[in-house]
Amino acid sequence: MIQYRDAAPDDAPLLSALSTRTFTETFGHLYKPEDLAAFLANYAVERWAGELADPDLTIRLAFAGEEPAGYAKIGPVSLPVEPPGPSAELRQLYVLKPWQGEGVARALMDWALAQAEGRGAQHLYLSVFIDNHRARRFYERHGFVEVGPYAFKVGNHVDEDIIMHLDLRKAKHIGEDA
Repeated sequence: MIQYRDAAPDDAPLLSALSTRTFTETFGHLYKPEDLAAFLANYAVERWAGELADPDLTIRLAFAGEEPAGYAKIGPVSLPVEPPGPSAELRQLYVLKPWQGEGVARALMDWALAQAEGRGAQHLYLSVFIDNHRARRFYERHGFVEVGPYAFKVGNHVDEDIIMHLDLRKAKHIGEDA
């Protein structure tokens, strides 16, 4: 059984390890070791401590027993878009492979949607790697639509991501049968 809770300030080491593991597990094979290492520096304990102290960011953790299974992070829009109204950004949603397909991503997405609406957002944005077809289908089932390309840097390597948008005013109950 999966349990969920909001991250606390003392979760920085856990999030550092979890984010490093999820990113490496999902994308590590795509990059030169030096590019991957440079990017993973963003997941240092000190960086997570700063994010956990930031009142504009909220992070949700998923656990299978005592073991972390995934996480999601929501905050203000940082992507290069011009929102048409109050907006939020789903900055990260990762689930470790053993728990993919077990409803963890859906529960984290439900949390993110509730968080965005609770912040008064009418629009939710995210970016996704163009070749991450599983994630793209997941977001599309939840009503997200492609807005345009986004250059995502991993060290010196530039990936093509896609910015996606969800109009929360029209999205009630989208994805419930996904």
